[in-house]
Amino acid sequence: MNKTVWVGLLSLLLFSSCAKEFNQVYKSTDYHYKYEYAKECFANGKYTRAVTLLQELIVQAKGTAEAEESLYMLAMAEYCDRDYATASETFKRYQKSYPRGAYAEMAEFYVGESLYQSTPEPRLDQSETVQAIQAFQEYLDLYPDAKLKDKAQQRLFSLQDKLVEKELYSAQLYYDLGSYFGNCTSGGNNYEACIVTSQNALKDYPYTNRRENFAVLIMKSKYELAQQSVETKKLERFQDAEDECYGFINEYPDSKERKRAEDYIEKCKKVTSTAKD
Repeated sequence: MNKTVWVGLLSLLLFSSCAKEFNQVYKSTDYHYKYEYAKECFANGKYTRAVTLLQELIVQAKGTAEAEESLYMLAMAEYCDRDYATASETFKRYQKSYPRGAYAEMAEFYVGESLYQSTPEPRLDQSETVQAIQAFQEYLDLYPDAKLKDKAQQRLFSLQDKLVEKELYSAQLYYDLGSYFGNCTSGGNNYEACIVTSQNALKDYPYTNRRENFAVLIMKSKYELAQQSVETKKLERFQDAEDECYGFINEYPDSKERKRAEDYIEKCKKVTSTAKD
């Protein structure tokens, strides 16, 4: 029998032995024994087994010295097992049960961290991102000298960047839709929607490193909007587009989009000068 077969058989025997041992512990009515075994599982990275045992233990251990640690360990096991949604709720449960407990500060942090780990990519709904921001902000408010203060602040910056990316994606989508009116069920215009979305993002996130991206979209949208305007609004909108281009050049003199801004200015001037004549 070759070495590979021996290793396979040995692994199978070990697995069977471990599974049998776990089942015996799980069926045991001695919660102290079960508690110590759960701690051992957690320490060895067997988080799924730890979760299974701790879910029962937090009921059995209620009112005992191990109750608080069991609940916190359950939340951490769920987190380490990458069940972030459940972990977040269990950390919240710990907070409510033990607001001044030994693990209160860490539980507060891990509510936000669990939500952070489950936040989706920027194109998707960002409700969890907003919740994570609120959780980290609450952590910093409750613990201004927190052990993980720097990490919480870094998470906040990262989460805010994700919200900015979401707004930038939305603004770009409106611009790309251009003259398509099928999505404008409440009236309005895609270019107007792009302008409003971009301007709101700049107000909400004044220090974002995406300011120029939003500024480019505003400039381009104002020019396109002017071109599509009815005669009664054309002059006013071309003047607005021209002013936007000058403002863009002043703020971003070295931008790759400067040439576009200068071209727009010349085109806007032709329209405005003709209208004045």
